[in-house]
Amino acid sequence: MRVRWLIAITAATPLLAVVPAAASAAASSVLTNGRVGGPAVKVGAILKANLKGKATFVIPGTTAGIKCGSASVTDKVTRNPAAPGTATEMLTGQTFSRCSSSIPGTTGVKSVRVLNLPYRTTISDSRGNPVVIFNAKTELVLRTVVGTLTCTYRAGRLRGTALNTGQAIAFARQTFTRSAGPSACPAKGSFSAVFGPVTNTSVRGRPRVFVS
Repeated sequence: MRVRWLIAITAATPLLAVVPAAASAAASSVLTNGRVGGPAVKVGAILKANLKGKATFVIPGTTAGIKCGSASVTDKVTRNPAAPGTATEMLTGQTFSRCSSSIPGTTGVKSVRVLNLPYRTTISDSRGNPVVIFNAKTELVLRTVVGTLTCTYRAGRLRGTALNTGQAIAFARQTFTRSAGPSACPAKGSFSAVFGPVTNTSVRGRPRVFVS
């Protein structure tokens, strides 16, 4: 009987070892396809989103600034751990177009260009689903009556929020500081925009991306 009991214990041990692995495999990832807690977004997936409404760059303390009616973002997922946790992406592409300026002394916008891509980006499933983009840099080329004015702005960290309602990323009043350009360029600008829905272009049907 003692031998049989030891054999039974030995045979059961591998099954006990498998239980934690199975539970871990069933855990939801931070970024999921189609629904909260859905299939995990795979590392290497390409996520895309377009601008909802207007993107604005406003001079603090005024109503003057730049508005863009069209924009897009492209990200590559580099890490997507089990929830709770923080996923990481690289922002590999961002464009702005259909832009206008109400900054005094300017007559329009020639271009808005995002510099030094890619940018490291984090998305957490902690309270508020915070999003952080690191070391963003943007060049504004503005038209004036005497030629063009080139202004470059930098933000060490852009803080936003991932919204499961509409599967969007929202940025509100994020400060950019002038890093290059003449004094005619505003010293600072406050950036606001919403991009969505965020979709996974690496999966058939381009499912929307949720944060667990």
